[in-house]
Amino acid sequence: MTAVGIIGSGAWGTTLALLLANKGLEITLWEHRPERALAMRQSRENALFLPGFHFPDNLRVTSDIVQATRDKQLLLFVTPSQRMRENARLLAPYLGPDTLCVSCSKGIEISSLKRMTEVISEEIPSAANRIAALSGPNISFEIAQGKPTAAVVAASNEELAVHIRDLVNTPLFRIYTSTDVIGVELGGALKNIIAIGAGINEGLQYGENAKATFITRALAEIARLGMAAGAHPLTFIGLAGIGDLIVTCASPLSRNQQLGRRLAAGEKLEDILASTHSVAEGIYTTRAALQLAKRYGVELPITQQLSLVLFEGLDPQKAVPELMMRDPKSEMEGML
Repeated sequence: MTAVGIIGSGAWGTTLALLLANKGLEITLWEHRPERALAMRQSRENALFLPGFHFPDNLRVTSDIVQATRDKQLLLFVTPSQRMRENARLLAPYLGPDTLCVSCSKGIEISSLKRMTEVISEEIPSAANRIAALSGPNISFEIAQGKPTAAVVAASNEELAVHIRDLVNTPLFRIYTSTDVIGVELGGALKNIIAIGAGINEGLQYGENAKATFITRALAEIARLGMAAGAHPLTFIGLAGIGDLIVTCASPLSRNQQLGRRLAAGEKLEDILASTHSVAEGIYTTRAALQLAKRYGVELPITQQLSLVLFEGLDPQKAVPELMMRDPKSEMEGML
């Protein structure tokens, strides 16, 4: 039986644990707080992040990083992006020589502007040729309910991507492969910024035309930065690009979209963050994206306005006129 370690017991980590346990794999889910790991072992569910979904017998929970890592054929990293480095460093001594590593986290490390697979590779250099990224339109709650979706696994080595695909693929979780790691990771990270703006659009009731316009122009913005960083442009019309962007912008189950709605209602960012256990990755990614844009000389007008809303107290209603009144340009500006 394939043994899989899942590092991180938030909603997405728990969902992946359930998904693969129901496939018949031997799953160990790591929760870094012993008291929470104990509570999940006793109740056989994740009452904080994914209540109501019973853990099968082949899914065990531990706070012991050695148990979660050692003798695993596959290791899924599902931690908040700003904690990825410390977690990779923590488990590195116990990683087997053939263990496959997959980042399932969608973010950019602020301090280094590194993607998650780059962070893992730096902390576990011996595994550099066994690291991949998983991304796509994947709302945790729907997948836990058994609703169908798809994702893409990206690795520089296509054979590695295919091998991981075969391990993770299920009848309701269809996996495609890619060799564009940069595009898949940046698509997954940057769409979280845009989802905040989509939530603001919903909260201000700007309507369907505005929503479609915003998502389309946001995709162009993501593609411009991704291409400047070395991504393949077609990746952004795939599952990790437009697919993930659509669901994160449209679904009320999206943490980032909900954050935008609450900002539009007049709540302060610090109050919103204090009221939730979940991490809205778009907040951190906004800062990182603007630094990357400066590095590559790319314009990110949507991200810039959202940054002013998030960090400088700009009224969301004033951000829209700023975008609408920018100098007219070719629709393909910066992309050809």
